[in-house]
Amino acid sequence: MAAMRTHLVRILLVASGLVVSSLASTGPAPAGQPPDRAKQLHEHAIVIDSHGDTTQRLIFDNAFDIAARHGNGHIDIPRMKEGGLDALFFSIWVPGDVRGLPAVKRAMDQIDAVREAVRLHPDDLLFATTAADIRRAAAEHKIGALMGMEGGHMIDDNLRLLRNYAALGVRYLTLTHFKNNNWADSSTDKPVHNGLTPFGRSVVRELNRLGMMVDISHVADKTFYDALAVTTAPVIASHSSCRAIANHPRNMTDDMLRALAKNGGVVMINYFTAFLSEEFRVASEKRSGNVVATVAAMSKKCGGNEACGTMESERLDHEAMAKGELPAVSWEKIIDHIDHAVKVAGIEHVGLGSDFDGATMPIGMEDASKLPKITDALLKKGYSDADVQKILGGNILRVMERVEAARPRT
Repeated sequence: MAAMRTHLVRILLVASGLVVSSLASTGPAPAGQPPDRAKQLHEHAIVIDSHGDTTQRLIFDNAFDIAARHGNGHIDIPRMKEGGLDALFFSIWVPGDVRGLPAVKRAMDQIDAVREAVRLHPDDLLFATTAADIRRAAAEHKIGALMGMEGGHMIDDNLRLLRNYAALGVRYLTLTHFKNNNWADSSTDKPVHNGLTPFGRSVVRELNRLGMMVDISHVADKTFYDALAVTTAPVIASHSSCRAIANHPRNMTDDMLRALAKNGGVVMINYFTAFLSEEFRVASEKRSGNVVATVAAMSKKCGGNEACGTMESERLDHEAMAKGELPAVSWEKIIDHIDHAVKVAGIEHVGLGSDFDGATMPIGMEDASKLPKITDALLKKGYSDADVQKILGGNILRVMERVEAARPRT
């Protein structure tokens, strides 16, 4: 009965969104595991990852069963549960050079694949489109499955198509990917629009109207500031890190972080080695070219199978790190970026956007099962229980709620 009462109390706490302010430690943790206080806090928190590319495996990898534990990749239900992950935004991604109806078809196939995964595994996954859905998933010990669309080219310059994606459950749109589209400049392409075009501004306004989050990861700096000038709701960077630490244009400058905070938004820290470590970024680009060239090469090598390309790229990077051919990047670099973003933007404006199954992970963050390390490390740095819970998921929940509330009720 005592165990059942404890379980019911947790459900009520999670469902209501109440913060657990302190958790007692009951003894030393086994080697390699976080201490009991960190473990308990992680279990009580709502842990949300705003960007995972596992959708590519659902589409391309015939041997992939999300319900089974796998020895490759970063995400499956057993490892998400082991890592205490309560919700994941599955990325709907099509390469930026695929345009028009082929891009739309591939996007729709991915949306269907995510929804089908939930249908096939109702005891483990719950299809979620709101902050309330995520809270319900956590209370029911399920994993909230959400969707974000990574690249504005998939709307095919058509707001009606954007509305259709929203109706199917997509809850954020990354305005660009690696390449410019017809209405917005990307951070990794030569600018042609000077930020957002008039149609690009109408996309931001429509996202606000639909209650979808505006995602500024991948966009050029000018596109970022243009989006902030138009939006009436908080924006997110679904998977970006700090340019002050790793000088990649995909990362955010300190001025951008401060502007994001003023907007009320949140930056979700990316775990990709080249976005975490400046030393790795420089050495990797000398070795293989920039990230755009690397992704294109791996995709070609795998015959267009992006899931295969990601795993092959990670295998080669880790082999190179082990041989000393590339600087080794440890998972603690994630903590450095979190800490820097908190110091610049404030504790209310930082979260987690791993890029699992879409990028090379640092040593020690091999998959979603390793997420409790982040909680332990933040506590050891002196973060309070309440502040750790904000980073793990509370901040993105708040932004979702504000975006939902800002939607016109007509």
